[in-house]
Amino acid sequence: MKNRSLQQIVEGQVQRWQLLKKCPPETQTAPVITVSREPGSGGRIVAEALADELGFDIFHQEVIHQLAESAHVNQRLLETLDEKGMNVLEEWISSIVNQQHLWPDQYLKYLMKLVGVIGRHGGAVLIGRGGNFILPPECRFRLRVIAPMRTRIENVAREHNVSMEQAKRRIIRTESDRRAFIRKYFNADVDDPLNYDMVLNTELMDIKAAVQAVRGALGM
Repeated sequence: MKNRSLQQIVEGQVQRWQLLKKCPPETQTAPVITVSREPGSGGRIVAEALADELGFDIFHQEVIHQLAESAHVNQRLLETLDEKGMNVLEEWISSIVNQQHLWPDQYLKYLMKLVGVIGRHGGAVLIGRGGNFILPPECRFRLRVIAPMRTRIENVAREHNVSMEQAKRRIIRTESDRRAFIRKYFNADVDDPLNYDMVLNTELMDIKAAVQAVRGALGM
């Protein structure tokens, strides 16, 4: 998705969902896996491996953010739902707002609609943007990927070819931004394990083992 324009991403996804509508109902019940991750923990790699392994669509944080900023995109994706789907989506959003005492601005409204549409279609991996706080329990699996600070610093330093000190500063800044985002929009603590169905520590766990752990939890 990263190398395509926003319009191409939207139209490609719409076409995919339209094709899935023609499949038997039992093939459309796969959950959405939401992936929250500590910077440098390898959460993005785990998410991409999960999508490849399961044949799911993947929505990276940056792409979700771009999609959620556009009213046109929201409308185009909402058109992929039937009347029942639209009604369920509206009920989801109302429930979220009321239960979590949110005061949604325009961005959050678009974000909730976008994630809700993805949730209605299922079979996707969502990275970041608080998807675990938006989707209802019956259609989500909430994954949190963590690792010790030392491990994360080493990963970031290696990936971005920066010093250990620079890597540490990058991690701290990113963590602060993510905590602030979740606190602002969902009145929640991103680090609270109760907000997740599974927490994976990648310090000693390779990507294949992480994927198999999630598959086992999903029974897939």
